[in-house]
Amino acid sequence: MELFRRAKAVRLRSHNDKYLLAEEDEERVCQGRNGSTRRARWEVELVEDEQSLVRLKSCYGKYLSASNEPFLLGLTGCKVLQFAPRHLDFSHSSLEWEPILDGLQVKLKTRRGNFLRANGGLPPWRNSVTHDIPHVHHDWILWNVDIVEIRTYSSAPSPAVVEDESVASPPKSGFSKQESFSSSSSGSPRKSFSSSTNDSPSKSDCRIIHYVVANNEGFVEKGAEEFTFCFKGNSVEELKQNLEEETELHDIIICTRSPINGKLYPLRLHLPPNKTTMNVVVVLASSRVTKTFVKQEDPL
Repeated sequence: MELFRRAKAVRLRSHNDKYLLAEEDEERVCQGRNGSTRRARWEVELVEDEQSLVRLKSCYGKYLSASNEPFLLGLTGCKVLQFAPRHLDFSHSSLEWEPILDGLQVKLKTRRGNFLRANGGLPPWRNSVTHDIPHVHHDWILWNVDIVEIRTYSSAPSPAVVEDESVASPPKSGFSKQESFSSSSSGSPRKSFSSSTNDSPSKSDCRIIHYVVANNEGFVEKGAEEFTFCFKGNSVEELKQNLEEETELHDIIICTRSPINGKLYPLRLHLPPNKTTMNVVVVLASSRVTKTFVKQEDPL
């Protein structure tokens, strides 16, 4: 399609508002909030003699590949990996994707008819990427496309490259029908709060929330990812609603961890003043650890 023919490199943003990332092991892919990392950049290669097909190459020089390996045994959906073939030919058709416009977003279809899918929910589904034909959650195969670099052609009189610029579009839109590009090069994606970006929200605009999700016992599993987002509300209830949207969980309890004994304590009444950055732990209300909260809050 025309969008990919004009793009030399893109970022793909899922319905979770997370970016398609190449894992550092140079084999797996996942979803993540940080769109400013080089791992979110995918170079677009046009397939010769197949104008409707593209290949997407990661920063590690490997191609986005629809493998035959099931993501979880007994369930639908196969793994999407990074793969580096010795030769690009028809035997490696798993590297080829057909972009299909769907409103203001794009679906990426394999030669077998499956679609690139950004999974949500609890681990191990959370942040995973598979290819499948969805029977429910049809929005999981829709991707917003941000152009990072424009393709240049030698015939152009004055070629120009725009680095790390997102296609101007309203929220939850991949691109506008009339594409426009800024002359700046800050390249800061939404919900990415790297100190190196110019669009980082100021403390006067919002409060930075760092959060992790605890297990049934109240422990944060080793290697669990910490997430960050900008919170513009003022109450615990507003923060709870935002975190339920972020985590896609329901009936949660927001906790802070005691610096003295490391125990979790539920946040009940109010937030710290002056938009202070917060580190919180999200716990399901049905978790076993919540039974200890009442005891902790009882007066001595």
